Amino acid sequence: MTVAAMQRAPSEDQLYDLAEVFKVFGDSTRIRILYRLFSGEYGVNELAESLNLTQSAVSHQLKLLKQARLVRARREGKSMIYALADEHVRTMIDQGLEHISE
Repeated sequence: MTVAAMQRAPSEDQLYDLAEVFKVFGDSTRIRILYRLFSGEYGVNELAESLNLTQSAVSHQLKLLKQARLVRARREGKSMIYALADEHVRTMIDQGLEHISE
C-alpha cells in the first residue's frame, strides 16, 4: 500500500463503526423495516401490521436501527413516528440488492 493510500485509510474507530453498521444490516427483519420506510414515515403499530410482526419485535428492531443512526424518530402526540435517517440508508440497501442481482 502506498503512503498516500495509507493516509486515506479509515481509522480503527471508523472501521469498527462501519462493521457495526453492517452488523445491523445482517438481520432480515431490520431490512424489511428499512425497506418499508422507503415509502414514508410510520408508527410502530403501522409497521407491525404491514410487516405481520408483533409490536414488541418492531420496537426492539427500531431501537437497534435508531442506535445505528439508520432511522430517526419524532413524537406525534403520544406516538413515535419513524423514518429513514437519510438517503444513504436507501443507497446502501439499493446497492446491496444490485450486488446480489449480478
